[in-house]
Amino acid sequence: MPLYIAREAPKLWRKICTEASAEVSLLSENWKFLLAGLFFQYVHGLAAHGVHYIHRPGPTLQDAGFFLIPEIGQGKAYMSESIFNFIFFSFILWTFHPFFFQSKRIYTVLIWCRVLAYLVGCQILRIITFYATQLPGPNYHCREGSKYARLPPPESALEVILINFPTGMLYGCGDLIFSSHMIFTLVFVLTYQKFGTRRCIKQLAWLFAIIQSLLIIASRKHYTVDIVVAWYTVNLLVFFVDKKLPELPDRSSASTSPPLLPLSTKDKDTKNKEEHNKILNGNSVDVTY
Repeated sequence: MPLYIAREAPKLWRKICTEASAEVSLLSENWKFLLAGLFFQYVHGLAAHGVHYIHRPGPTLQDAGFFLIPEIGQGKAYMSESIFNFIFFSFILWTFHPFFFQSKRIYTVLIWCRVLAYLVGCQILRIITFYATQLPGPNYHCREGSKYARLPPPESALEVILINFPTGMLYGCGDLIFSSHMIFTLVFVLTYQKFGTRRCIKQLAWLFAIIQSLLIIASRKHYTVDIVVAWYTVNLLVFFVDKKLPELPDRSSASTSPPLLPLSTKDKDTKNKEEHNKILNGNSVDVTY
């Protein structure tokens, strides 16, 4: 085993370097899109913090989901967050898998350009809706009597700009329709549904999305309408944005990086014939976004 690792480690390192070189080239062409998408994440957080100042606690609204799904209590509210964090970090790791695995279909930079385009579109709609109508928050810290239910006027502009981090991020109120957690979850699941390769993981991802939806309602973090609106809004927006954006190049049949394991003579001949046929047919891969 140590001998195998010592033999394969240089190949893996060369692969990482080759992949990094390709990604850096794409990053130099698309960094403005990535930067704009990342900056809008701050704008979205700033808007969510701003609506907290005008939030007014009140009686919890009548909600079908609250009648159908038992309340799990404040002590178990972490359950939905745990599933969300698992989906979130699993997706990030998957977007970087081309650096380490031979079988790949995506470029990391291009997939994040697309994901951020989805997120920004959904978040713009979300900001419009939760500023249009402020509902009394059903979460425990948003109810009457909680010190976080009402925010006093800011003492300085810096308090607003810094979003009162991290308290402002953890105890926000008023940004209800529609759920931000479901935006991220559905965008990640839909992206893997289109560009992922493992059918079992796709099915598991949709199952996690459904479970998270139910747990968010059970922990009273959102009303049912926040979840329902997220499900159809995100799916529709991703569908229409996909129609406007160019298709990502499929790398599964056009990878230029050397395999981690040596090819047999038969495999080499087959690969050479495929590459020769592609050249004759004029097929190429466009990696620009």
